[in-house]
Amino acid sequence: MAAFVDRVVLYVAAGNGGHGVSSVHREKFKPLGGPDGGNGGDGGDVVLEVDPNVHTLLDFHHHPHQKAGNGKPGEGSNRHGGKGEDRVLKVPAGTVVSTPDGRVVADLVGAGTRVVLAKGGRGGLGNAALANARRKAPGFALLGEPGETFDAVIELKSIADVGLVGFPSAGKSSLIAAMSSARPKIADYPFTTLVPNLGVIRSGDTVYTMADVPGLIPGASTGKGLGVQFLRHVERCAVLVHVVDMATMEPGRDPESDIEALEHELAEYGGDELDLVGRLRIAVLNKIDVPDARELVDLVRATLEARGLAVYPVSAATGEGFKEFGFALAAAVEEHRASLPPMEPARVTVTPKAVDDSGFTVERDTEFDTGGFLVHGVRPERWVRQTDFNNDEAVGFLADRLNRLGVEEALAKAGAVRGDAVTIGGVTFDWEPQLPAGTLTAEESAGLGGRGTDRRIDAPHRVRAEERLAAKKARRMPYELSEPGWTEDDLPEDAR
Repeated sequence: MAAFVDRVVLYVAAGNGGHGVSSVHREKFKPLGGPDGGNGGDGGDVVLEVDPNVHTLLDFHHHPHQKAGNGKPGEGSNRHGGKGEDRVLKVPAGTVVSTPDGRVVADLVGAGTRVVLAKGGRGGLGNAALANARRKAPGFALLGEPGETFDAVIELKSIADVGLVGFPSAGKSSLIAAMSSARPKIADYPFTTLVPNLGVIRSGDTVYTMADVPGLIPGASTGKGLGVQFLRHVERCAVLVHVVDMATMEPGRDPESDIEALEHELAEYGGDELDLVGRLRIAVLNKIDVPDARELVDLVRATLEARGLAVYPVSAATGEGFKEFGFALAAAVEEHRASLPPMEPARVTVTPKAVDDSGFTVERDTEFDTGGFLVHGVRPERWVRQTDFNNDEAVGFLADRLNRLGVEEALAKAGAVRGDAVTIGGVTFDWEPQLPAGTLTAEESAGLGGRGTDRRIDAPHRVRAEERLAAKKARRMPYELSEPGWTEDDLPEDAR
């Protein structure tokens, strides 16, 4: 018999994007072929998809590390890299994905439901895509982004219309085996059922599913007897049925105390948010084929009905009372289905960008005593990840992009000065602004000049040809004046 696993910790990694390539077209009689480096392919995604034929998380228990394919790098002649292969993981309906700290990421219900758990990295642009009117032949390309990595807690919460709850050995497995085609393990010792069992039942024109939840004991809501693992499978049930063992011989137990203990555990686990006690609407008095148990039915019925429970005496061994019990469950399920709101068609939600949203934020970095700054933003951090810092032209391209986005102006307004440590996407720079923008006050605070200044203009210029000729004549002048009649062959080597 295959093992049933309903909780695993999954380590997923999306594919990395392929690097762009820097290439120049080379062909005979075409000396200026131009850039032709292709783009890198995007990395593959890790996707979860609900499959009705999957009923357990056993595959992920044995293979907890799942990784998508990497994107292929670009090539010359404008050949782009291929996209990495997606990793599609088949999961059962009712799968809940959460982070290790308990934050729910996705709740997968319904066949075919898909969710991207980890997004693949973008492929880097080649130098052909980076060429423009000002930069006609870029000597660099962008790197591919790394794919997302994610530690996910995958839990399975059974989806059933009816959930059978009760103490161990109350006959829950016998009921679901007698009313459906499910074949759970049945034995005469407590905790025979260690995993939930699902069965499909038809009562008249109504078809519904029933879940046999493993036995609960006092303290189950705090984890006693693995109760928390069992209770998660009743969260989605529309109707809960308390199966009461009328033939128990354990001291200190009776139907009323069993009902009170069960309601207490359901209230402790679900609270007001889930309201599991409100779903407990039917009590089944099982094992009435035992003579002593049948005599207790009339004594217990009035007490349970006073609690608002519909009471149905049944016998899983003989099938007595199943017809009335089955139709009562069908009526309760139909009532619940009728109370559900109608399904609305999917709508596309468009969230416009805020007028004052610059796409990044600048804040002080407390790790630097001398004063540092942190720049957060999707685009700045992505640009840093795509930059090859071994290529000076690529670093200059990054500086131009950050300046156009307004990062330098924001840093100046925040009080940054030349030489301050600025961290973007985990990479720390010494801030050396070149093209400041913004108000004069901000520029003065950064110790910079106005826009349009370029320190390269102030650098020593290249010696022109006429200047070299004048210097040569100056070197020859002493020899020409000192010895009349000298020729050029008589001059020293360095004066010719």
